[in-house]
Amino acid sequence: MIATLEIDTITKKIDLSKPLDISIPLNASLENPIAWYLNEPKIEPVKEGDWIGKVSEGASVNFNTIEFNPHAHGTHTECIGHITSEFHSINQTLKNFFFQAELITVIPYETGDDLVISKEQIKKALNGNKPEAIIIRTMPNSDTKKSKKYSNTNWAYLLEEAALYLKEVGVKHLLIDLPSVDREKDDGKLLAHKAFWNYPLAPRLDATITEFIYVPASILDGCYMLNLQIASFENDATPSKPILYKFI
Repeated sequence: MIATLEIDTITKKIDLSKPLDISIPLNASLENPIAWYLNEPKIEPVKEGDWIGKVSEGASVNFNTIEFNPHAHGTHTECIGHITSEFHSINQTLKNFFFQAELITVIPYETGDDLVISKEQIKKALNGNKPEAIIIRTMPNSDTKKSKKYSNTNWAYLLEEAALYLKEVGVKHLLIDLPSVDREKDDGKLLAHKAFWNYPLAPRLDATITEFIYVPASILDGCYMLNLQIASFENDATPSKPILYKFI
């Protein structure tokens, strides 16, 4: 199924029958990735008296309750409401879902006890491009990212200067394969979040950050059409399913 798009007066085509899913599914087990010191998510049948909401237990339907945290248990998209005292919902701030995106791969480098991603690395990888969305794949890039336990690992993160640069070149949607764009333990500074959202000076209410993605090596760096799918949660963040399409 071929779709024809007009982007900045240029006609491009994508094959909608060939989606590239870069989300991590939610599993009610230790196979699920976990961050922020929580346990694994739970998916359990409702129990009411002797009734159990499970067909194998005699019910007519499977009827599960799901307990999870979008920030800690997998791919999620968040809005500025993640860091503000006033309420902002991702379901109200994200109203468009297709964006031209650039996929880049970076190798975080050591500085002290940390691994960081700098402005220069981002700038070099973008090579003059100014996409509406950027997808950052970090190295090494094994599929253990889909089940890694990140708590107390001091994961790699974006330097404030890198997030500021992305804001300055007009990137509205930032996607990364880490639990957070910021340092795990940063005393609540949230430097990258605040720089990207331009908070509190002139907040970018329509900008989003998507974390906990996984981009397999089979998907090459370059320009893609991004379909950023979200669940309709009235919350600062929601589970999401970013899908890439190659231009043909």
